Amino acid sequence: MSDTAERALHVAEHAVHGYAPGEERPLLDHAALVGVYGAAVTGLSLLVRRRRQPLPHHIPAGDLALLSVATHKLSRLLTKDTVTAPFRAPFTKFKGPGAAGEVNEEPREESPAKHAVGELVTCPFCMAQWVGTGFLFGYLLAPRATRAAASLFTMVAASDVLQYAYTALGETVDG
Repeated sequence: MSDTAERALHVAEHAVHGYAPGEERPLLDHAALVGVYGAAVTGLSLLVRRRRQPLPHHIPAGDLALLSVATHKLSRLLTKDTVTAPFRAPFTKFKGPGAAGEVNEEPREESPAKHAVGELVTCPFCMAQWVGTGFLFGYLLAPRATRAAASLFTMVAASDVLQYAYTALGETVDG
């Protein structure tokens, strides 16, 4: 390793240790995830630019609402849904059942990298940034296909609301 790289690593390690003394926080691994995100955004931005088509001046309110609801639903599906638990399992531990069709999990402690990924894949708020970015670039590169995919997740989100309303109404009538 070069002297410059060693100094940079030393500075990074010093900053990490000073961040939360006495606590294990996978900051370098979080930084790696931010690097992956940044690389993906950079690559997709270059792809958008390479197409040499002007960016939209704005995203119409209907599309913005569609993409927002789809981002919410896909983020929850990826981070909380029972059927997606096998994909999270290498990075998470089961804590217990959650809301309807969901589970509560926590990051594994086996390594800082697994913990950092576990934090991402169990946090719908964190995942929404990644999912929203995917939908935005999908919208810029293939708007019709992205609207179709977003429509699916928006329909599922609306169905979830109706399921909860139906259950609540049944409890009110029966109760």
